[in-house]
Amino acid sequence: MAPALLPGDRLLAVAGRRARPGDVVAVADPRAPGRIIVKRVAAAGPEGVTVLGDNAAASTDSRAFGPVRPAAVRGRAVYRYAPEHRRGRIGVASD
Repeated sequence: MAPALLPGDRLLAVAGRRARPGDVVAVADPRAPGRIIVKRVAAAGPEGVTVLGDNAAASTDSRAFGPVRPAAVRGRAVYRYAPEHRRGRIGVASD
């Protein structure tokens, strides 16, 4: 997800509304259900939620595993609480 997110960033994700394009979401990894991945929503529709990493060359996302079920979206990332110098709100792509 670089440059928006970097390894070591810690996020607060909030459940409660459907994922919309541009949202950064925590998703159950369809390849390893016990693992959570963070991706940006590219599209949401009846076929599922298409999630993409911001760095296409280094991301495993819906281009590899297809759309994910809406129930697999655990929450929308709203705040980065660590590291201290990167603390702040997580916005949509247009923020």
